[in-house]
Amino acid sequence: MSTVRFRRAALALPGVIEGAHHGHADFRVGKRVFASLGYPDDAWGMVKLTPEQQTLLVETEPEMFRPVPGAWGRNGSTNVRLAKADQVTLKSALTMAWRNVARKSLLAAV
Repeated sequence: MSTVRFRRAALALPGVIEGAHHGHADFRVGKRVFASLGYPDDAWGMVKLTPEQQTLLVETEPEMFRPVPGAWGRNGSTNVRLAKADQVTLKSALTMAWRNVARKSLLAAV
């Protein structure tokens, strides 16, 4: 998975815009970030999941997902190892993260 494909998959979701946060590209719906690229380095992305969603993905795909270190990770922020990510699994993770922050009117679009 490349950063270009991650970006394309994130931007394909309804209402998403790309911004920047702490020097990294991020993806927002409304004003809420649900994913980013480049943290901790260019080999990684991040999806903002619930702790339960994070546990499921980390347990089923440990080579692809890991909790972000520290409090952010305990709250569900999850790193995605881009080199290990496949299109279907990444799209699923991005959609979960998007659903966690999207307005109800947008949820009907997916």
